[in-house]
Amino acid sequence: MTAVDRGPIDRRSAALLALMAPFAAVAAASAQAPLAPPFPAPPVAVARPPGGGPRDIAMLVYPGLTALDLVGPQYMFAALDGMRVHLVGRTLTPVTSDTGLVLTPTLDFASCPADLAVLFAPGGTDGTLAAMRDRDTLAFLADRGARAGRVASVCTGSLLLGAAGLLRGYRATSHWAARPVLAGFGAVPTDARVVRDRDRVTGAGVTAGLDLGLAMVAELRGDAYAELVQLGCEYDPRPPFAAGSPHTAPPAVTAEMTRLLSGFVAAAGRLAAERPPGVAPT
Repeated sequence: MTAVDRGPIDRRSAALLALMAPFAAVAAASAQAPLAPPFPAPPVAVARPPGGGPRDIAMLVYPGLTALDLVGPQYMFAALDGMRVHLVGRTLTPVTSDTGLVLTPTLDFASCPADLAVLFAPGGTDGTLAAMRDRDTLAFLADRGARAGRVASVCTGSLLLGAAGLLRGYRATSHWAARPVLAGFGAVPTDARVVRDRDRVTGAGVTAGLDLGLAMVAELRGDAYAELVQLGCEYDPRPPFAAGSPHTAPPAVTAEMTRLLSGFVAAAGRLAAERPPGVAPT
């Protein structure tokens, strides 16, 4: 009997089954060898971007960053066939996130490739303020960002991009409490979960990194590939509370969180006012 092609949905389902087959086989055999994260490249016919181009993704790590800002997009980026994902620190010394998770850089500033497909900055609070004051960090971001194919951030990572002079004249977002600070860096604060303006892609607070990561996978490999990655990690959020945004959270909850973050926001605003928009310290 001749096989019948039932269209793209069936082809995607078949590709997903093939994608997950190594995991299922290893699980069934109770094997101890770890799988390469997150799983093998999808055996699906999706076009890569034309031409050679940079194949390296650099994700900044620094003490006090918010781990989920980084880990969500990193999971998505790691599924990109043919790309190399690097965690780049000021040095190779492990850094501790704001929740105590320890992350080890794979490259330092000096060894990071000069030409990148993506330069990414995660956010945080006190750690981000320290990074915004660090001349080496800002110089690294300014240098690699000037040539990168895409410059991206999640949460208050956009304040780091702004401090490095990479958002002047661009629409951008950040954590809702810190979003107004972007204007001090010459950016146009935009209330959206993911904001794409030319080669700048910024995400709102923390969990928006999953959405940003998937959106960038779709840009780099197409919608079908991104859908496979989404289904493979079962990203189907159904939060138990409608309090994930100031648009939906009870007013008292929003007021309390605004109070808790007010010190950070004020400090970030002072840093923005200390230098002309779009100018990184020398």
